[in-house]
Amino acid sequence: MRILGLVFAGTSTPHRSQMASFLGDTLALPRVQVDGVEADLFELPDGSTFAVASPGGMGDTPRSVGFLVDNLDAAAAVLREANVAVGPIGENGRERYRHFRAPDGELYELVERKGDTP
Repeated sequence: MRILGLVFAGTSTPHRSQMASFLGDTLALPRVQVDGVEADLFELPDGSTFAVASPGGMGDTPRSVGFLVDNLDAAAAVLREANVAVGPIGENGRERYRHFRAPDGELYELVERKGDTP
């Protein structure tokens, strides 16, 4: 498995509109639209994204962190070999991803950008 960096962070909050305004207006992060993402999405200068969803909008977690990988299927296989349960493939207009629960009990993601090459 080859981890290329952190590519995604997200939060779900009942204060979604206030948080989105803070990110866009106060922190001056540009909004981006990605087909298949039901959240307010903001792009950081390094190409990573931060999402703000409504409660439950990210499933059973209030936050998520995504590790960018060069090969989603190979990375998932490495986790499975280490006896880590890996969720099904999810997809949006920009990425393919799989959730997993790490030893700390928290939910994380493996993320592969569509069209990226290592």
